[in-house]
Amino acid sequence: MSKAQDRSAGWAAYYRQLRARPPRRTLLAALDRFGVPDADAVAVDLGCGDGRDTVEILRRGWNVVAVDAEPEALRQLSARDLPGAERMTTVLARLEDVPLPIGVRLVNSSFAMPLCEPDRFRDLWSRIRDALPAGGRFSGQWYGVRDSWVGRPGITFLQRRDAEAMLEGLEVEMFEEEEADGVTPRGNAKHWHIFHVVACKPG
Repeated sequence: MSKAQDRSAGWAAYYRQLRARPPRRTLLAALDRFGVPDADAVAVDLGCGDGRDTVEILRRGWNVVAVDAEPEALRQLSARDLPGAERMTTVLARLEDVPLPIGVRLVNSSFAMPLCEPDRFRDLWSRIRDALPAGGRFSGQWYGVRDSWVGRPGITFLQRRDAEAMLEGLEVEMFEEEEADGVTPRGNAKHWHIFHVVACKPG
């Protein structure tokens, strides 16, 4: 088996472990606040994986741009029985590189946004804020500085005060700090330090 095939098989096994998990509660909170979307409403799911959140966004009647850097993620997503599959566009790209359509109503990034360099993280957040119109929302998770992954290259970790500062000027609808010992989807022990965020751009 080639290195590429081995990597693909590893990701396929990872997504199989996640397949039955429900959408993130941050996403559900954001979707509930929108109610029934307009026919042309667009959401971007940054770091969509195999579609844990994308499926729910489609089910609610949204048009979805599903972005992931792993080809296996998009293969798994496209193979699912999707409600409204014709309303989904997939993009193979790192989330910090993909253009965000102006006027996107929802940007969701569940546990994916921190997986970029700190300077790219700040730039991505600025682009998200700029892309959202009045009434648009962000939902997702950021990592705190007591997370056990601190020190790994290519990941951003925030002090609580920095996370709060990033939300200045937005209507914060959820900001919950969580710390707990647990395991990753791959079965590795981990101490989680997470900020769960839903924020709306005021009109």
